[in-house]
Amino acid sequence: MAEARASTTHLVLIPSYNTGETVFATVSAARAQWEPVWVVVDGSTDGTAERLQALAEADSGLRVEVLPHNQGKGAAVLHGLRAALAAGFTHALAMDADGQHPAGLIPAFMAASRQRPEAMVLGRPVFDASAPLLRVRGRRVSNAWTQLETLGAGIGDSLYGFRVYPIAELVAVMSSQPWMRRFDFDTEAVVRLAWRGVKPINLDAPVKYLRPEEGGVSHFRYGRDNLLLTWMHTRLMLEFVLRLPVLAWRRATRRPPFQA
Repeated sequence: MAEARASTTHLVLIPSYNTGETVFATVSAARAQWEPVWVVVDGSTDGTAERLQALAEADSGLRVEVLPHNQGKGAAVLHGLRAALAAGFTHALAMDADGQHPAGLIPAFMAASRQRPEAMVLGRPVFDASAPLLRVRGRRVSNAWTQLETLGAGIGDSLYGFRVYPIAELVAVMSSQPWMRRFDFDTEAVVRLAWRGVKPINLDAPVKYLRPEEGGVSHFRYGRDNLLLTWMHTRLMLEFVLRLPVLAWRRATRRPPFQA
């Protein structure tokens, strides 16, 4: 059940784009575990925005923001983060609207964040038989690059979007450059936060890929999005070379993000 008293520091943030009926199940599951829950509708054209707004009118623990046109996951998250920061929140648990992420683990992730508020709490995916093999193998490549780019800061998975972020740190990172607005958001966010000294804490979490007949919706496009990830890692590696002396010093002296 959702907390009897709404949190004033930690919220659940759900970006959504044309996820159909699945978004309502996701929001319901999140609300059963936490208050408040915010949804950012990223220019959806499937009619879910109006229905979510109607739900929010009847539920003080739910807030819905609607963007006028599709801008990408990262842009939707950034919109929500800026609004949350203005409202006085310090941390946001981001989760996808497509039913892949385990709402039942929201309290555990929030508790870990409260214990270590200076850290980012990252989901480390536990796959079942529904996971496409190509996606599983592809993320291994991305994870290897991420480990190199952060000099082994301890990021368990670079792509799994079920995470608790310190809001002010992430807003600062995203406001400083034009990237991280689409599918490149999840990976670049953790790399740049680690560069900023935010320690990753990894917690296992299941991930489920719903079939279309189960309401599953995927906007991932192998060619387009893998090209975007390749460009992202190219940029990060070039910047990593410049940051290497500082990262090496931090690692040698056990300074953030390499502290215990």
